[in-house]
Amino acid sequence: MPPVHRLRLRFTLLYGVMSVLSGMILLAVVFALARDLLPTDAPMPAGAEAAQPGGDVIGTPAPYLDFKADMLVVSGIALAIMAPVSLTLGWMFAGRMLRPVQVMTVRLQQISGSNVHERLAVTGPRDEFKDLADTVDGVLARLESALDGHKRFVANAAHELRTPLTVEHALIEEPLIDPDATVDAFRANFERLLAANRQRGLLLESLLTLAGSEHGRQRVEEVDLAEVVQQAIRDRTPDVDRHQLQVKAAVRPAWLRGDPALIGRLVSNLCDNAIHYNIPGGVIDIGTRLDTGQALLVIANTGSVVPPDEVQRLFEPFQRLHRVSDDAHHGLGLSIVRAIVTAHSAELNAYAHPEGGLVVEIAFPAVETNTEPED
Repeated sequence: MPPVHRLRLRFTLLYGVMSVLSGMILLAVVFALARDLLPTDAPMPAGAEAAQPGGDVIGTPAPYLDFKADMLVVSGIALAIMAPVSLTLGWMFAGRMLRPVQVMTVRLQQISGSNVHERLAVTGPRDEFKDLADTVDGVLARLESALDGHKRFVANAAHELRTPLTVEHALIEEPLIDPDATVDAFRANFERLLAANRQRGLLLESLLTLAGSEHGRQRVEEVDLAEVVQQAIRDRTPDVDRHQLQVKAAVRPAWLRGDPALIGRLVSNLCDNAIHYNIPGGVIDIGTRLDTGQALLVIANTGSVVPPDEVQRLFEPFQRLHRVSDDAHHGLGLSIVRAIVTAHSAELNAYAHPEGGLVVEIAFPAVETNTEPED
């Protein structure tokens, strides 16, 4: 029996039981009232009463007893008749009430990945069933958006992986079709093959990091954003010097509870993005602080002008504002940042600076005590 029929049967039994109980209670009230309304001066046949020493009369008139017995029999028959009637009416009413659920169930069973854009679109006055249908439509809308995002992600990943494979194939084929190829030519192609292989390895590592970040935190420890930022700046000193950039750091202790590896990857990606998409002689401003129960990380960089309506797109996988000549990036850095932010229940705000560059602000839930992280 389908689940909706089991629920209908429960409603039917509940309705029938409540109807019978209500009838029994009503009859009990009627009998009690009829007994209280019995006249005390009604004529009694001889031997139908007995007197107590106090003078109180006990006993009940025989006509009343007959009336009461007849009424009890008639009431029992009426209840016996009403019981199946109540069950029949309960079955009909339950079916009527559950009909919207049956309609929604049938329509939901027809929705699949190929027509996830369809909605229940229940009309009529606002009630519990319409609220349920609107909630389901909201879930379907979010599911459609997620599926579209995954489709774009797979398509972009396939494109990014195909590019180094095409390059590797060409590098392998080039000396084979050249009868005059020398050892130096083979060596040069092998070096280019290694570079393409490293690029593909970085892409796969980024994809794995993105997938791991979306699944949540692996470890939870107390982390000081200031220490993470200082370490990231030290590690990138050669890149900063090569691009002739100036780093302005204003870091103050800002403790949070999170995955140290993911927090480190978040800061590293933001620093790499600020370096890679900067201009020669540009500036990177980075700071950490505590503010009203939040551990704040703010990083801003000079660079090309970013259209304000393009900012959110940059946090999608494989999305870049533009490519540069030495671009070994795949547009995954900021999407990994967003995934890590979500995994830590943090808030991310990003906006374009009018004069060029990007400003990213992240607010983590802070810890109350500034203790050293646990080993």
